[in-house]
Amino acid sequence: MTARTPARRWTPENWRSACATCAGGWASSGGVFDEDGLKDRLASLDAQAADPDLWNDREQAERVLREKRKVEREVSFLDGLAELVSDAEVLLELAAEEDDLATLGEADLKLSEADHELEDAELRQMLGGEHDGSNAIVSINAGAGGTDAADWAEMLLRMYSRWAELRGFKIEILDAQEGDEAGLRSVTVTVSGDSAFGYMKAEEGVHRLVRISPFDSQSRRHTAFASVTVFPEIDDSIDVDIDENDLRIDTYRAGGAGGQHVNKTDSAVRLTHVPSGIVVQCQNERSQHKNKAQAMKVLRARLYEHLRREREEKREALSGEKRAINFGSQIRSYTLHPAQRVKDHRTGVEAGNAQGVLDGNLDPFIRATLLHQAGGSL
Repeated sequence: MTARTPARRWTPENWRSACATCAGGWASSGGVFDEDGLKDRLASLDAQAADPDLWNDREQAERVLREKRKVEREVSFLDGLAELVSDAEVLLELAAEEDDLATLGEADLKLSEADHELEDAELRQMLGGEHDGSNAIVSINAGAGGTDAADWAEMLLRMYSRWAELRGFKIEILDAQEGDEAGLRSVTVTVSGDSAFGYMKAEEGVHRLVRISPFDSQSRRHTAFASVTVFPEIDDSIDVDIDENDLRIDTYRAGGAGGQHVNKTDSAVRLTHVPSGIVVQCQNERSQHKNKAQAMKVLRARLYEHLRREREEKREALSGEKRAINFGSQIRSYTLHPAQRVKDHRTGVEAGNAQGVLDGNLDPFIRATLLHQAGGSL
């Protein structure tokens, strides 16, 4: 199985049939293709947003505006899809009248673009988990492999940054610990965007790199590992009880680039949650107060996920269920020598263009993983 899907040859008839099948199925299940329902909901949200009393309850106001932005995006998606199909139909008719292969090619491009948009919408439909719509907090840690592992952690940060950029997401570094010679020992970032956690959760696990090491004077092949951990960013509507007495708070001078202020003040903050042993730190901001606030946000997310996993493990133990634990396992290998190849060990999906994957082309792998986790087929 490869990451590249053969292009379909569309006609107006098979395109309309595909759209009708997908739209009908999703509309009947209350999915994003329920156009009438979406427009009715948007009208209701517009009315709520226009109510001058809405901001008397700030949390409720923010929830309304978040949902309004999400519904607006879905309505805009449907309008854009309809425009692509309409343009393609016009071009197909012109091509048939003029027997013009160039115009037929333009129509095929329009339909292929619409097909891509439809696949992306199908992917979003799989993100139905409790926190799939949330932003993501992502931690990348260098593992075995010395300097190569630290360099690999930095390469993964670049890969996810490029993927986020391609999707129109925003990525912000909260904390970064530089390697002794190069790269990063660890880095924690937030990925902000619609369903960022839903997508990024497919990347959790250990990533393996095989290449000719640029740090080996004899140009030998080396293997390096880095782990990726993903948590949903928890908003204020979810109560995570953190007792201040359970926290140990340390401040220290932030390291790395950042100007004289960063190096001369104890602006970096490390929080240790003593009962769970969870440690988080933040040094990205110049202000100690802001770093503490960011660290608390990460701690809330990690503690929430820690408690959730504990509950799942207890439930599985009581029911006798046995499940593979993906975290800490090798999920994907990136081979840059002797040949370029990226293979996902969970789904079998491969890509021959390893550099393209490292440049952010992750969607085929994410899609396959979400289908695999949902019990679907590729």
